[in-house]
Amino acid sequence: MALLPVLFLVTVLLPSLPAEGKDPAFTALLTTQLQVQREIVNKHNELRKAVSPPASNMLKMEWSREVTTNAQRWANKCTLQHSDPEDRKTSTRCGENLYMSSDPTSWSSAIQSWYDESLDFVYGVGPKSPNAVVGHYTQLVWYSTYQVGCGIAYCPNQDSLKYYYVCQYCPAGNNMNRKNTPYQQGTPCASCPDDCDKGLCSERPL
Repeated sequence: MALLPVLFLVTVLLPSLPAEGKDPAFTALLTTQLQVQREIVNKHNELRKAVSPPASNMLKMEWSREVTTNAQRWANKCTLQHSDPEDRKTSTRCGENLYMSSDPTSWSSAIQSWYDESLDFVYGVGPKSPNAVVGHYTQLVWYSTYQVGCGIAYCPNQDSLKYYYVCQYCPAGNNMNRKNTPYQQGTPCASCPDDCDKGLCSERPL
């Protein structure tokens, strides 16, 4: 199965050594904290419910420790580049979204920035222009992805973008064969294999 390249939002800079950020605004973003995990999962599910046109088969996202370990390990490298697919693999292939910032930004804002690529995307057609970046959005709302894990690193040796956010998604989305239809259009939960929870399928397919 061919996968679209995973994408990131800013120009790649030279790598640096990882470092511990002492700023309370940074430590408040560390994903070892339950409240941060909840924020990330809730934001993903909020946006997955909000897709237009609505989705009939969108799975509810859940937090994964294994995926988080991989994401944090990669964030700590401060490369500001995507990981090798083998490095983020669990029992299945996993996708990845990256975000870089000069200041500590809330996870909700970072995730929203990926979703906002939907402004350049037409369901069933694809990007509105050849140069439009929409891969973060399509991974975020890929119907069969149900696990997310994220990590953040402070990279002081970078010139300006010192805060490096990594989220990984399993199973991976952005299947080349259906890149323009990241989910099935229809009444929310109409195509769920089992239960529905506030517009999202709460039981993943076997």
